[in-house]
Amino acid sequence: MAVKISDVATHAGVSVGTVSNVLNGRATVSESAAARVRASIDTLGYVRNDAARQLRAGRSRTIALIVLDVGNPFFAAVARGAEARAAADGFVVLLGSSGADVDHERLYLDQFREQRVAGVLLTPAEADSDVAERLVSAGIPLVLVDEQTARDEVCTVSVDDVEGGHLAVSHLLDAGHRRICFVGGPLTTRQVADRLAGARRAVAEVADAELDVIETDAMTVLAGRAAGERLRGGARRPRAVFAANDLLAVGILQALTMLGDVRVPEDIALVGYDDIDFASATVVPLTSVRQPAEALGSTAVDLLLSQLAGELPATERHVRFRPELVVRDSSP
Repeated sequence: MAVKISDVATHAGVSVGTVSNVLNGRATVSESAAARVRASIDTLGYVRNDAARQLRAGRSRTIALIVLDVGNPFFAAVARGAEARAAADGFVVLLGSSGADVDHERLYLDQFREQRVAGVLLTPAEADSDVAERLVSAGIPLVLVDEQTARDEVCTVSVDDVEGGHLAVSHLLDAGHRRICFVGGPLTTRQVADRLAGARRAVAEVADAELDVIETDAMTVLAGRAAGERLRGGARRPRAVFAANDLLAVGILQALTMLGDVRVPEDIALVGYDDIDFASATVVPLTSVRQPAEALGSTAVDLLLSQLAGELPATERHVRFRPELVVRDSSP
């Protein structure tokens, strides 16, 4: 059974209020009484229930971060940036992975709200969901991460994914490729839709270029491998592929090269997105569009802490980074 503050008071021969004063560092307790309380805490193994204290006080030192897939190294890097920035101000980050599932996302949000988190950092499972409106209406400080919104009062930190898609496909077009395939999905995911929009814009700028689309049901290595099998066995094999993230690109690379009958980039050039840590360490180092993942996480915490301090001007509520193309051996 957990030791309660009343047990410490009885053991030390003082009141519960005296124990509370010692725990909170108040100077109203004599040194002898404080010494007895500390000795009783050590003897009984009392652990302070900080969650209950925060509930009573109505404030917390915890920040909730909900991402689409914590197994994706991109989101792991976002979390790393958020944790480091939060720790600098004495906050901790509670991490949840929605799996791009709206119901799972709602479950996490309900749990974090019950724990009275100081605020929420969220990559929404659906671009058009009402989750931002519900959180703002409930008075919960919110920052959308790797996402945008038309609501001026909602803070956002994001990357220009349309530009990123345009960078990737323009690079392939400049190398002379005209039959290009985009692989990614679900297409209802805002980031995927924006990267495809950028790819289409680049193709529209070149008269004889064409773009096919293979929609996947997930953004994983396995989904990429399945798409790669389709590409390898298709009647009209593309000359280049732009994958909506690096995990898909890695799966495509595996499918194309594991039997040795398709060479990258000689037969098919390949570009990914995110520039995750091991993009440069694949069997053919992967060309990728780099997102500043850790900066996304740390900037999101900056915006949230500014909201909590009431120091965030309306003109600074939206931060948008520009992507960068990193060319490696998988494309000319």
